[in-house]
Amino acid sequence: MDFNINFQEEYISSNGGSMLFTCRWLPEKKDPKALIFLCHGYAMESSISMQGTASQLVNAGFGVYGIDYVGHGKSDGLHGYVPSFDELIQDCCDHFTNVCERKENKGKHRFLLGESMGGAVVLRLHRKMPEFWDGAVLVAPMCKIADDMKPSPFVTSCLTKLTYIVPTWSIVPGQDIIDAAVRDPHKKLEVRANPYWYTGRPRLKTAYELMNASIDLEKRLNEVTLPFLVIHGGDDKVTDPKVSKLLYESAASNDKTFKLYPGMWHALTYGELPENTDILFTDIIEWLRHRSEGSNARLERAGKSLNDPIK
Repeated sequence: MDFNINFQEEYISSNGGSMLFTCRWLPEKKDPKALIFLCHGYAMESSISMQGTASQLVNAGFGVYGIDYVGHGKSDGLHGYVPSFDELIQDCCDHFTNVCERKENKGKHRFLLGESMGGAVVLRLHRKMPEFWDGAVLVAPMCKIADDMKPSPFVTSCLTKLTYIVPTWSIVPGQDIIDAAVRDPHKKLEVRANPYWYTGRPRLKTAYELMNASIDLEKRLNEVTLPFLVIHGGDDKVTDPKVSKLLYESAASNDKTFKLYPGMWHALTYGELPENTDILFTDIIEWLRHRSEGSNARLERAGKSLNDPIK
């Protein structure tokens, strides 16, 4: 850990009574210029897998906050099990808005950064509170699961029926996601050695929830209105780069950017070759810096507050 970074951990209680692991990385001796909220991918966790991302952002002057979803990382729940995507979204919403309400954070720009399934989380958080966020970075977002990663329609139909009988059963067939997502051989070993990663087959209800979330998002890409940067590896075999392009083309946002990186894989921020990671973070930080300087468009919107009805 960088000695100029103040890292802290805290457990919070969700509305459902689960204990959720949260963490934050802050500049040691200066006030952060803006807040970045991390949404990790399926099977991942925040404090180890996203430490590199957080360090890059803090060294650029930002304050960074993370959370492990139920069934992920150091949080409560059966490992790898997502019983409800809606409840997962609500957990993130509650924690992130509470952080933004703190006295020291009033008036600061606030951004979301989500990778893979975390990209889907970001888009759902935006839909829930359309005027709340100043922008988002979407890294290979799960707006549609790549065809190579999905079982056949017949198998999907059978598994859907079983979901209501044995929802926690880890039986869903498919490629090894670590092999398919992580390009750097050394990072691949690190991921497999991380005890907080879930490395088993997807559980039935988890796969069902993620499939439905991605189908829902793909149908409603035109409802995205916040400023965003979407980046995708050209050789991604987990989520579909064509859908990221479709998001860019369909979104109603006035400020939107799409970058495709030829030859790169799915796990862009933690699983790519080091020279590629440097390129990615240069682009991400430049985008965030440009939108965290000057006037805050969100604060200038008349009549908007945390107490407004959410959609």
